[in-house]
Amino acid sequence: MTSSDGMPSTTYGHVCLTYRDAATFDAFAVSHLAAGLAAGERVALIAPGTPDELARRLDRLTGRDDALRRGALRLVSVDDMYRAGTVVGPEAQVRAYAAATEEALAAGWTGLRVVAEATSLVRTPAQRDAFARYEHLIDRYMRHRPMSAVCAYQRGELSDAEIAELACLHPETDADVLFRLHATGDEAVVALGGELDPSNHRLFAAALDRADPRPVDGRLVLDATGLRFIDHRSLLHLRDHARRYGATAVLRASGSAPARLVELLDLTDVQVEVVR
Repeated sequence: MTSSDGMPSTTYGHVCLTYRDAATFDAFAVSHLAAGLAAGERVALIAPGTPDELARRLDRLTGRDDALRRGALRLVSVDDMYRAGTVVGPEAQVRAYAAATEEALAAGWTGLRVVAEATSLVRTPAQRDAFARYEHLIDRYMRHRPMSAVCAYQRGELSDAEIAELACLHPETDADVLFRLHATGDEAVVALGGELDPSNHRLFAAALDRADPRPVDGRLVLDATGLRFIDHRSLLHLRDHARRYGATAVLRASGSAPARLVELLDLTDVQVEVVR
């Protein structure tokens, strides 16, 4: 993705956008929602403010008023949905979006596309714990149903470290994170890409705890073909997470370096399958 000072690409359905000023967010929302309307999707803007304020943010969206009349565009105020300080229930949030997706399909739309400004929902550690879990669950849902979402967070309102806690759980982001942990099309496999080194191993441990991927048939399988580097600390985090469920962590890697490190550390609870 490009910097959020421009327009990030959205080649996959779950994107984390960071931005500093409202004009940047509004320009992105207009462009992204216009693409959804052109594709026959129902689209939604979810952000702080009244419905009239949200409508004004989309002044440059061609056909905005007609889309509102037809029900193709929905404006949802975060302020009306949640009280300040609310800790979002991850599973309930996914159920709500699943219901909205099915409703859109039943009404004849090709899917549901959402731009959600979620800064106000992740200000405290408890809120980020729950929302990070939700990010992973909705990522899994979007792998199988015609929903896409951009989750936007405002820099300056949140620190880089706080944003990283959420951005690393998206397949695509413009945030400065070295690794990404996210869903795949296979319910039994999660994807792990980027680099895991001493600078981010604690963030990786937190991401594992929050996403909480579960083993299947005694194997916690990670597609690590997009992983360029992993150090021993992160391998230990993987081992510990798998052990909680009495399972073996399985890394499907594109190179032999992780296998050599596993052998050196004698990590019997971690296996590496080299993908040629």
